[in-house]
Order: sequence, then structure tokens, then C-alpha cells
Amino acid sequence: MKVSDIKEMSIEDIKAQIAEQKENYAKLKVSHKVSQLENPLSIRASRKTIARLSTVLNQKLAQQ
Repeated sequence: MKVSDIKEMSIEDIKAQIAEQKENYAKLKVSHKVSQLENPLSIRASRKTIARLSTVLNQKLAQQ
């Protein structure tokens, strides 16, 4: 997910997306512990997406 796409989202949408991504990240980590993932870099991508969402959320909250 690109930062420009995230900036267009509302605060509520960003919060919902963060919750969804965190759930996905947790599932990926458990799956990777049990058996090797087809694409282990998806864990890193998920973590970075959460960071991007959190950064934009904090920027939007600071502007208000």
C-alpha cells in the first residue's frame, strides 16, 4: 500500500486497516513458525505497511 493511497483515507479507515494488517501479520508469523512460508518477505511487507499506516494516522491526528 502506497503512502499516497493511505493519505487519501479517513482516520477511521486507517484505524480499521491497521487492525486488519496486524491480524494478518500475526497469522503470517504463526504460519512461518509452524511451516515455512512460500514468500517469507511478506512478513516484512506487512510490518512495513503497518508502520506506514501508523505514521500517516499520527500525522493526521497531529493536524487536528
